[in-house]
Amino acid sequence: MDMLPIRRALLSVTDKSGLVELATFLSQNNVELVSTGGTQKALEAAGLPVTAVSSVTGFPEILGGRVKTLHPHIHGGILANKDDPAHMQTLEEWQIRPFDLICVNLYDFAGAVDRQLSLEQAVEEIDIGGPCMMRAAAKNFHSILVLPGTHWYAPAMDEMRANSMAVSLTFRQAMASRAFEGTSRYDALITSYLRP
Repeated sequence: MDMLPIRRALLSVTDKSGLVELATFLSQNNVELVSTGGTQKALEAAGLPVTAVSSVTGFPEILGGRVKTLHPHIHGGILANKDDPAHMQTLEEWQIRPFDLICVNLYDFAGAVDRQLSLEQAVEEIDIGGPCMMRAAAKNFHSILVLPGTHWYAPAMDEMRANSMAVSLTFRQAMASRAFEGTSRYDALITSYLRP
């Protein structure tokens, strides 16, 4: 599809700068907000309506937050091709609602390295769910928009304002490219850190 209407967004960010502005814009334009942990708390503190990921999955965050978004009700909603009737039938069968926008930035592993944390502490700063969501949304850019960093919030809002809360395929593809670029850099940093 060329123009994708934005109706449901999942926000899960480490860097909270610009978050409330983006979420307020989305909420004021009738976009449902779904979120995790600290991001959810920041949105609630700003008085915004937000649905917890655990309410979507029917499962609490476990293992100290290591597992929260790795669930079919999240990834099915990210990876479904909205132009494929079989995909949409599967979502309906399993009562999975699709997402239109995924806003993710990753745990600050570079900061953990700079702070010279122990290996065990640094490993806890390796994001798993974030890169999974970013890569899933980037792969499925025909059906979803990924925002992989705070500096893309303003261009995304401009795109939505100009298109009655829809985003173009061209913009979604550009964001997908940036998402893969970001996860590649992230993985390269972890690779370098872990290599003996």
